[in-house]
Amino acid sequence: MGPPGRGEMPVFSIEGAMATETHSSAPAAIEVSDLCKSFPVARPLKEVARRPFAFARREALRSVSLSLAAGERVGLLGPNGAGKSTLLRILAATLSPDRGFVRVLGLDPAVEERRIRSRLGFVLGDERSFFYRLTARENLRFFAALYGIGGRRARERIEEIAAQVEIRNELDRPFRELSTGMRQRLAIGRAILADPEIILADEPTRGLDPVSARNIRQLLLRLCQKRQKTILLSTHNLDEAQEFCNRIAVLSRGRILADGPAGDIIPRAMQLIEEKQETRGTGPGVS
Repeated sequence: MGPPGRGEMPVFSIEGAMATETHSSAPAAIEVSDLCKSFPVARPLKEVARRPFAFARREALRSVSLSLAAGERVGLLGPNGAGKSTLLRILAATLSPDRGFVRVLGLDPAVEERRIRSRLGFVLGDERSFFYRLTARENLRFFAALYGIGGRRARERIEEIAAQVEIRNELDRPFRELSTGMRQRLAIGRAILADPEIILADEPTRGLDPVSARNIRQLLLRLCQKRQKTILLSTHNLDEAQEFCNRIAVLSRGRILADGPAGDIIPRAMQLIEEKQETRGTGPGVS
């Protein structure tokens, strides 16, 4: 039984009917249809006392539909609060949607989260899950054990990854002493420990200087091209999206506004986002 139909919201697509045929003919690494997610809104104590049973919610994703074929490099472009992180967390099986159809490598994150996590790598822009007192090597060894990689295989894999992400000289330094750029390289190394088929990168260059940011993008690009990995990268940086991605989906206030080749979408991206903000107002969103 196939996925439910897409939402009724019109989505601008440069590629048109030809793109739909191309995407549907390729095996879907990620498939999302009519995905919705909302979060409760915190209220001041006085308002809670006055209206204790009024529960407001903020929509983070509104009928989002998106499909990625194996090997694609897709950018999720949008401002802060657009819903990018929420979508990636749902795909990574760390957050449940309110409703909608989600498949990652043909698996349902709601019931097969362990299998998905073993085949998917997640890179965060504000990485805070490493152990600050442990060395880079010890951190990688710990996370390798979580993937069931131990002993000689773990040692060899860590050396291999350290060479790929260019941190061999930093392996025996405590995490707290690593620069922001080196921490991001380590985060990428951790994401590829189990040689995943899909990489989700949530603003991986956040907080980096332009040179370090470019180095991280080039590193991710080399890894994806060499191993033919599928990557979904979220960013609010137009230049980053254009440099790294061959396809871009524009997300604003929880809705996909456009989806197509990077060269065609980029010129219209800011206009689409600004029009959406003017239509919906500029209230707070959920990232």
